[in-house]
Amino acid sequence: MLAALAAFTTWGLAPIYFKAVGSVPPVEVVAHRVLWSALFLAALLALWRGFDGLARLRGQPRLMGLLAFTALLTGSNWLVFVWAISAGRLVEAALGYFINPLVSVLLGRIFLGERLRPLQKLAVGLAAAGVLWRVVQVGSPPWIALFLALTFGFYGLLRKRAPVDAVSGLFVETLITAPLALGYLAWLGAHGTLAFGRGASTDWLLPLAGVLTAVPLMLFAVGTQRLPLATVGFLQYIAPTLNFLLAVLVFGEPFDGGQLIGFALIWAALALYSADMLRRTAPADEPDRQPRIR
Repeated sequence: MLAALAAFTTWGLAPIYFKAVGSVPPVEVVAHRVLWSALFLAALLALWRGFDGLARLRGQPRLMGLLAFTALLTGSNWLVFVWAISAGRLVEAALGYFINPLVSVLLGRIFLGERLRPLQKLAVGLAAAGVLWRVVQVGSPPWIALFLALTFGFYGLLRKRAPVDAVSGLFVETLITAPLALGYLAWLGAHGTLAFGRGASTDWLLPLAGVLTAVPLMLFAVGTQRLPLATVGFLQYIAPTLNFLLAVLVFGEPFDGGQLIGFALIWAALALYSADMLRRTAPADEPDRQPRIR
C-alpha cells in the first residue's frame, strides 16, 4: 500500500518537473526519460543486488517477450501523453487517467476473477458516472483518453502477473527501448537541435527524468504485485487529483461547476470504497488472523 501511494503521489506532482523543463521539446524529454532510467537502474542493480537475476531472464523467452510488450505499452503511453500536451489536448489526456482506474477494475474482474462487494459496486458506479460526465463535457470521443487508460491498465495487469521483481523487470523494459531513445538523441545532436548541453539548469534537470521515471514505476510494480488490482485502480485517482490541485491552485488553470460535478462523483466513489476497505480490516476480523492450533 505504501509503495503504491508513493508511486501515485510522485506521478501526481510530476507536472512541477515538466513545467521546469518546458523549454525542451516533449519527444526529447521522453527520450531522456528512457535513457537516464536505464543508467539509473543499472547503477542501482550494480550497487544493490547485482545482475544475477538478469542472467536467469535470458533463459525465459516468454518472459522476455512479455517485458518487451510492457515496454511497448509504457513507451507508447508516454509518447501519446507528450504529444497530447504539445497538441493542446491535455484535458483529454487527463481524462484518460481518470478512466484508467475503471479499466483496472474491469481487467481485474475479467482476467483475475477479482469480485467486488456490493459497496464496491456502488463505488464503481459513482466513479463511472463521474467519468461519463467528464466524457460528455469533452464533446467528442476521447480517443487519446481511452488509449492512455487502456495502455496503462494493461501494463498494470501484465506486471502483476509477470514473475520478475520490480527493479529487474523495469531495467529490462528500459534496455529494450534505450537504443531507440539513444538513436533519437544522436539524430538530434547531428542536426544541432539537441536541447541537452545548452544550459546548466536543463542539463541538471534532464537526468533527473530517469529517477522520476524509474522510482515510481518500481513502486507501482511492487504495489500491483501485492494488492488486488481493483484497489490499485482506485488508488490511481491520487495522481490526477494532485494534477488537478496543481493546475488550479498553482498554475492558475480555470475550473468550472461542470468539472466540480465530475470530481464530486469520483471522490464520493473513493469515500465509499475506502469505507468498505476499512470495514474489511476492522478489529472484528482480527481473530481470523491468529495462528490456529492443528
